[in-house]
Amino acid sequence: MATVADLADMLWAGRPAAGVFAIGLTGGVASGKSTLAASLAEALQSARPRPRVERIATDGFLYANAELTRRGLLDRKGFPETYDRDALHAALTSVRRGPTSFPGYSHMVYDVDPALVRAIAPPDVLIVEGLGLDRAAPVDTLVYLDATEADQEAWYVSRFMQFWEIGRRDPASFYARFRDLDAEAVTRLAALVWTSINRPNLRDHIAPVRETADVVVSKRADHTIAAIVRGSRAAGGPAGSPRETPSG
Repeated sequence: MATVADLADMLWAGRPAAGVFAIGLTGGVASGKSTLAASLAEALQSARPRPRVERIATDGFLYANAELTRRGLLDRKGFPETYDRDALHAALTSVRRGPTSFPGYSHMVYDVDPALVRAIAPPDVLIVEGLGLDRAAPVDTLVYLDATEADQEAWYVSRFMQFWEIGRRDPASFYARFRDLDAEAVTRLAALVWTSINRPNLRDHIAPVRETADVVVSKRADHTIAAIVRGSRAAGGPAGSPRETPSG
């Protein structure tokens, strides 16, 4: 069975000889990028000579809701044009040279949160996860987290429902505005958001990154890893010789 440890071994073998090893991790909304990033960081730290690993999310580089509203883009949050890509690329370049501030995002308030800004000194490994990553991003290796559309929709609806449950108890949550809806109505709303926003974004902007990623990690419906495929762009991978670690 393919594991996160297998992924960590593959990536570590292709790290640069010196400097920050920047790993980009992207995939569809609610595909499990944050969870995989956390597990990957743990695997890298536990199986090697204790490299210092930092994780950041691209969500912090979304334009604030006020700016998205001004631009008429609030309903397209997550699409490429809703990210300050120049700032993201500048920060990823800067952290190789010295301490750099990375903004943060709160899913509970559905906006960039100034209280979540972090100053990060150059680590041994930087895992940057989220949307807005492609071949133009200044990372050493780009990993794509893949799953069927049906699974990603189910995971998104499930996450939306979890946020709704929290919003019913927390008036400060963005999702508190839906607290008077019943579960069936919220499920329909989440499915509508997926169909009208997240699925088009996946098909038009996110999924195409899979074709140029260095590594593709495929997940099953139960979130286990089905396969890890490394292509010719992979760090340490010989040109034209894709490799696969199947589930067994």
